Amino acid sequence: MIRSLLLTGAACAALAAPAAAETIAIVNARLEPISGPAVASGAIVMRDGKIVALGAGVTAPAGATVIDAKGGVVTPGLIAPSSNLTASEIGGVKETRDDGTGNALSAGFDIAYSVNPASPMIGLARDGGVTASAVTPVLSGVGGGAGEHADDGVVEEMTAGKDGGGDPPLFGGQAAFVRLKAGDADLVQASKLAVTVSLGESGARAAGGSRGASMVLIKSALEDARAFAKNRAAYEQGATRDYGLSRLDLQALVPVVQGKTPLLIRVHRASDIRLALKLAAEEKVRIILEGVEEGWVVAAEIAKAGVPVIVDPQADLPDSFETLASRLDNAARLNAAGVMVAINGARDFNNLRQERLNAGLAVANGLPYAAGLASVTLIPARIWGQADKIGSLEVGKTADVVLWTGDPLETTTWADKVFIAGVEQPHDSRQTQLRDRYAAPDNGMPPAYR
Repeated sequence: MIRSLLLTGAACAALAAPAAAETIAIVNARLEPISGPAVASGAIVMRDGKIVALGAGVTAPAGATVIDAKGGVVTPGLIAPSSNLTASEIGGVKETRDDGTGNALSAGFDIAYSVNPASPMIGLARDGGVTASAVTPVLSGVGGGAGEHADDGVVEEMTAGKDGGGDPPLFGGQAAFVRLKAGDADLVQASKLAVTVSLGESGARAAGGSRGASMVLIKSALEDARAFAKNRAAYEQGATRDYGLSRLDLQALVPVVQGKTPLLIRVHRASDIRLALKLAAEEKVRIILEGVEEGWVVAAEIAKAGVPVIVDPQADLPDSFETLASRLDNAARLNAAGVMVAINGARDFNNLRQERLNAGLAVANGLPYAAGLASVTLIPARIWGQADKIGSLEVGKTADVVLWTGDPLETTTWADKVFIAGVEQPHDSRQTQLRDRYAAPDNGMPPAYR
């Protein structure tokens, strides 16, 4: 235990800030701007953290640091659309899991307070070209349906409330958005971006075993939030009816019922997706859908509602009763219907590198290549309200840029250089630190601490 703690401490301490921003030009590169057509051979120039020029006719300005891509591919930094990166360390160790609510809070839980800028997993994500992530909470103790961490070893006893009263804690909490720049003490770019909730099997378990009960309780919570918003003074004086949620949870749901903040709904079965769309229409709330393994069945309905989805293209097996119709071309069919599709690697931090490979898998099964690249860059940025700053290569945008050795959707390609706000990031993760540490037989430390 002492040794593992020492290793973790050393890894965190080694995450020093990179050099200050400078003028950098990447030349002889294939540019994939995402917002426009690819440039077969061109250059991109970054200065003071911004993209200042890109295109086929662009040359490196005087005094710039020039990087010859030698035909490599330049894309925006990848964005994980839903993960627990920075809020969770070891899946099976409850004390390192800060991505769940427990039972004291529901919608009021704010995962932004759980973000750890010294997480040793950040370097691993950056090495895979991931420069930003939405950090989304889960409801501890319910487990997960398809696409959620059902077997992660973190199980809390669920109760109706901390005092035994009120409705079950159905909501996971509020999402945040982080950028993974080395050396930054505060990675959080935005917080309270969505409130998470599960339908289907997970929602039924949270509500006591019934899908119908979960829908009734969710609608009741939204009704309570509206009443609370209109009668705050009376609530504080104890002059309102009893509400099923605490004051903190109700406050978190007020922006949802006002249409300012979406619900991130984790849902899998086609019939449950229809329930989510019906909930949004009846309650006049914005929603984002995550999971959506049977989304292709109701793709036209999702598109008509204008609802974005977050999918895992590897989820193609009927491993539960709510994913019997899952298939490999789910993302392609959703995209063809006009749905805005973002692709996840996996929720857990150590599998974020799968994101681009999952996009490649979706492309191999019918998703257009341009849509595959957008699904891991610009689409997640749009979903989380960051597209004015990141997600595509455009003059004036923040220079979150990755130089790849080849096609970023291919398994044999890796991220050669990663820039966040125009600053090259270290290729430095806990894994590489341990490799270098044990590769040297004599590092000046006693054998027990090498």
